[in-house]
Amino acid sequence: MSAARIRGWCPGAHRPMASGDGLVVRVRPPLGEITPDQARGLADLVDRHGNGIVELTSRANLQIRGVTAAAHETVIAGLAGLCLLDPDPATEARRNIVIDPFRPSDIADRQTRIAACLAEALQDADLAGLPSKFGFVVDAGRWRRLDGVSGDIRVEGSGDDLIVRADGCATGHLTRSAEDAVKMSMGLARWFLASGGVAADGRGRMARHLATGVMPPPDLMGDHAPTPSSDPPRPGADSGGLCVAAAFGQLEAEALRALARAGARILRITPWRMVFLPGIDSLDHVADTGGLLTDPDDPLLRVTACTGAPGCPQASVETRALARHLATTLPKDKTLHVSGCAKGCAHPAPADLTLVGRNGRFDLIRRGRAWHAPAQWWLLPAQITAAVQE
Repeated sequence: MSAARIRGWCPGAHRPMASGDGLVVRVRPPLGEITPDQARGLADLVDRHGNGIVELTSRANLQIRGVTAAAHETVIAGLAGLCLLDPDPATEARRNIVIDPFRPSDIADRQTRIAACLAEALQDADLAGLPSKFGFVVDAGRWRRLDGVSGDIRVEGSGDDLIVRADGCATGHLTRSAEDAVKMSMGLARWFLASGGVAADGRGRMARHLATGVMPPPDLMGDHAPTPSSDPPRPGADSGGLCVAAAFGQLEAEALRALARAGARILRITPWRMVFLPGIDSLDHVADTGGLLTDPDDPLLRVTACTGAPGCPQASVETRALARHLATTLPKDKTLHVSGCAKGCAHPAPADLTLVGRNGRFDLIRRGRAWHAPAQWWLLPAQITAAVQE
């Protein structure tokens, strides 16, 4: 299988990533939510300076693709005007927090307080060495909704209490207040840095670090199990609102405007490439908007595809048109991942069927990840439909 170049860092707004279709500008909404006015403003930005699409990421962020180098400063100014820009690249890179999108809308909610305090605490200069992929998960509701979401330090519920858990440990340390949870999280982050969690190339993840045999000190460890997890959400009614998905996480600008006028006070961006609209019980007035998925049984929800060629310079194959075509014939009990290369960016987890582009053709992996050994090699597009249905 052809080697894929692993960059080891995530794009931001201040520090975009060059791709085959221009710059990728990632927007990290504070607390994982935007207002309707911010949504309309983003839609205008992507129409004027991007490719007309806002991407939903697995880190509950938003991405604008196709930005030219000449337009980048204008996009930055637009994001600043929408209050969607961190003050500098370092602050932006460290504010890597995913929070339960189904939490109560009350500003006094403990999950909201924890995430806000984490964002403030992460501005400390002594945390500048944290890798850009090092993340925090705030998942302290009645059920754990973010169990499958990547995170290095996790603040979770344990009954009515809170625990702080290092990723890679089955249990965490009990803490009874939001403020203490933040302090303990920062203690774990500083221990990670001091104990050699970051490699010479600047990369590092908590679970990988613990797998080497090092363990945090006893005051950062605990034996309290987190609250049981729930199944990942699907489009439709959930927690007093509605979830709306987009095929491959791509929201056309007009679809984002439609969600802005749906009537919700805020739009919460989820790590499942969906938008949650609290307090909304109907989408009748936006039902005809193209690209929005509201049927939980839509076959496109079982298909993942990355940008592919020509948008990504590492991909040798087009991905999304093929994925959309295969969705119509995909067996109902199967999931499919179409990846332009062996990195598997769009879906690092296993899928029932994974197609990986290689030199213009596809390798097929069964029940595995994009970098696993294929069951079939060098498939032409004409051979793929039959292979997927076997």
